[in-house]
Amino acid sequence: MADGAAGRIPRAGADERPLRQVARVVLLDPQDRILLLHGYEPDDPSRTWWFTPGGGLEGEESREEAARRELAEETGITDVRLGPLLWRRICSFPFAGQRWDQDEWYFLGRTEQTATVEGEGLTELERRSVAGLRWWTAEELATVGEPVYPTRLPELLRTLLVEGPPSAPVILETERV
Repeated sequence: MADGAAGRIPRAGADERPLRQVARVVLLDPQDRILLLHGYEPDDPSRTWWFTPGGGLEGEESREEAARRELAEETGITDVRLGPLLWRRICSFPFAGQRWDQDEWYFLGRTEQTATVEGEGLTELERRSVAGLRWWTAEELATVGEPVYPTRLPELLRTLLVEGPPSAPVILETERV
C-alpha cells in the first residue's frame, strides 16, 4: 500500500539540504470533519492552499510532542487524543523566499473541541501566511478548488474514514513543487 520506491523514504544526499523534521495532525471532530489551515504565499496572497496543522520539531521534542504543541499553537485546540501515525512523506516546495525540504509524519487526532482560536501561538511567518481555519467533510474536501496538501488528502481521508487507520504508516509519494 506504500507509494514510491519500495516504500522507502528517500534521504537527503551530501549535496542536498537536510530534511526539516515535521509532525502534522489529521484532526477529526465527532462528525469526522477534518480541520485544515488556509495558507497563502506572503509575497503573493493570490497563491493559496489548504494544509493540516503541524510544523517543525523544536529541540529534543518527539514527533508526538511537536504535533501536540503545533496543534495548540496554530488552532488553540489542546483536548486531543493523538492516535497512530497514518502517513509519511518527503516534500520540497518554495515558500517565503526559500526552499523547504521536509520529512513529514501525519498523526491521527480526535477531538470534541471544535472551537478554534486562530493565531494565538502563530509565529511571525505564520501570521503573514495563514488566513484562517475550516472544518471540512470528506465530500467538501473532494470538491475544493484550491490545492490541498498532501495532494492526495481527499482520497486519503476517504480511505481513513472507511477502512480506519492503516496497520503501518503509508509512505506517500515524494512531492516536489
